[in-house]
Amino acid sequence: MPFLLRPQFTFLFAGLLALLAGCNTDNVSGANPRIPAATSSALLRPGDSLAVALQSVPDPTSNSVQIDEQGIISLPYIGNLAAAGVTTGELAQRIRETYIERKIYKVVDVSVSVTERYVYVGGEVTRPGRIIWTPDLTLTKAIQAAGGFTLYAKESRVTLARDQSAYDLNVTLAQKNPAQDVVLMPGDSIQVPRSAF
Repeated sequence: MPFLLRPQFTFLFAGLLALLAGCNTDNVSGANPRIPAATSSALLRPGDSLAVALQSVPDPTSNSVQIDEQGIISLPYIGNLAAAGVTTGELAQRIRETYIERKIYKVVDVSVSVTERYVYVGGEVTRPGRIIWTPDLTLTKAIQAAGGFTLYAKESRVTLARDQSAYDLNVTLAQKNPAQDVVLMPGDSIQVPRSAF
């Protein structure tokens, strides 16, 4: 006797097949969107670590500071100073002028250099947090530096936030085709969502 489905189970069976077909998250065809380079990659931003050197003064110093979330650094004798949104040269000039205007020094040479910049990886990775940025850091390298995906990660829909815009990226595609891997910029934020299954 041939196997026949009862009419009431036909819809259930068809729905189950459609659900199973939709579970395949290994879509490795297509292309990731083209993401414009950060418009302000040369500008300092919150999270940047800086070395601020003061020379041509009686007590030459080098200070290690980090720009806080409000875009501020703190230096000896002058306290808080806005640092985000300018270049290292512009910040050096601002520091120099502040020391002279407040009559702390008559002459001071200031140099500012970036020692560390970061990208941020959150969501379904083993070790979420900040990763030190390097010029060759890509999306897949940042995920690896964060310990890789968890079992629940939705690898085909990772979100990259840059300059107040968000882009959905398929990391599986980037792993299979390195040309689809995105080069990251300082301050980029990556969010790995949880898969429904």
